[in-house]
Amino acid sequence: MITGMRHTGVVVSDMETALNFYCGLLGLKVANDFIEESEHIDQILGFSGIRLRIVKLSLDSRMLLELFHFLKPKKDSINPPVWNIGCSHIAFTVDDIDNEYDKLSKAGIRFNCPPCFSPDGYAKYTYCQDPDGTNIELVEVI
Repeated sequence: MITGMRHTGVVVSDMETALNFYCGLLGLKVANDFIEESEHIDQILGFSGIRLRIVKLSLDSRMLLELFHFLKPKKDSINPPVWNIGCSHIAFTVDDIDNEYDKLSKAGIRFNCPPCFSPDGYAKYTYCQDPDGTNIELVEVI
């Protein structure tokens, strides 16, 4: 039986750019930052010769976001659309979506649309992308 959600992992092309977005703009905090290079990581990920920088970010004790930057081997970003099979987006709850939208827009983050109300009026939300094109949903519960 599943007892909780541990974390979400996102592969990034440049760790410093990703940290500027997730920490500098969204406000997450670095909980751990390390290099992984071992037979164990090769085995668990199913590749040989992996050198990986892992940065674990937290907002609170219940939520972790793990950023992976593959130093070896190098891979290209795939920039999947929101309807792509697999993980489609990461959603964050915010207390003032209009303020977040303004702040992120001024920082050059592109949005699909300005914040709008859900059809049931329960929430106000919008989508943007991180620097590698990972879809990010921001939600303010009304």
